[in-house]
Amino acid sequence: MAARAGVSVATVSRILSGTYPNAPATRGRVMRAVRELDYVANPHARGLAGVRPKSVAIVVNSVTSPHYAHVAQGVQEQAAAAGRLCIVGTTGGDPERELDMVHLMREEHVEAVILVGNVVADDAYRQRMTNYARALALVGSRLVLCGRPPMGPEIPAVVVEYDNTAGAHAATSHLLSAGHRRVLFLGRRPGYTTQESRIAGYREALAAHRVPHDPGLEVDGTMERHEGHRMMRERLDAGPRDFTAVFAVNDLIAAGAREALRERGLCIPGDVSMVGFDDLPPAADIDLTTVHVPHRELGHTAVRLALGGDPPDTPRHVVLGTHIIVRDSVRPVPPG
Repeated sequence: MAARAGVSVATVSRILSGTYPNAPATRGRVMRAVRELDYVANPHARGLAGVRPKSVAIVVNSVTSPHYAHVAQGVQEQAAAAGRLCIVGTTGGDPERELDMVHLMREEHVEAVILVGNVVADDAYRQRMTNYARALALVGSRLVLCGRPPMGPEIPAVVVEYDNTAGAHAATSHLLSAGHRRVLFLGRRPGYTTQESRIAGYREALAAHRVPHDPGLEVDGTMERHEGHRMMRERLDAGPRDFTAVFAVNDLIAAGAREALRERGLCIPGDVSMVGFDDLPPAADIDLTTVHVPHRELGHTAVRLALGGDPPDTPRHVVLGTHIIVRDSVRPVPPG
């Protein structure tokens, strides 16, 4: 390209990197040579030369889930506003794969690694993640735990989460205030932080309303729509219906459970009241009362804190609020 444009190699390099002073004629000759030769930068060569684009990485369980997609959109928006590229990786909920992704992103010299979503954190996972977080910090990068609780004060990480427990408390209280005393919880999953936080809010609301806690009303399952259908179908097959309301751990489970109820000739809210969590599709489509989660703001905040430097007043743990969105899926328990 230098030969085609009649300039030095150094001049071509500076123009392509954006560091060449204004010289329209020279820039024009170089860019014409780029087009004529169909030049594409070699990222490996640029890496060897120490020239790397500034970037942040977001690691999620899945890119098909609306929850992760909206958080990722928030990360991408804030990263773009800060002039950073955004790299997306997926784990399928596998903690080993998540650790491997963090290790890879450290080698790629990203400025921040943002981890989103549930994971089962055993002692081995915690130890390896602590080591990776310290290694990131040594090279000026940050580990960000987004939508999950802190792992401990010894881990140099930024934490951005939302109040799962308060949201679940509000949703359950909404049902209890309507007179429901048999509230079926769909989506318990021990060891997973999101489900554990939400079932804690459910149990706290029962206690606050002096409603006895019945472990038999808590059903295990993952957070997919088909699981909501399975859990409700199996519950209805087990015998006479022993609940008047349902707390689905997310809106996808609520949609699946609603489908199973309709297959049995039961409607919402006429026969069964229901609340969900997340306020993402399909909540509005099925008129579901649910808990709103600030998904995109989670992503925005994660990037802002990760790139904000270390002034004394920089927070390292931020909890965003949730609130209930009341639609038409709950009705009071009829007298008698």
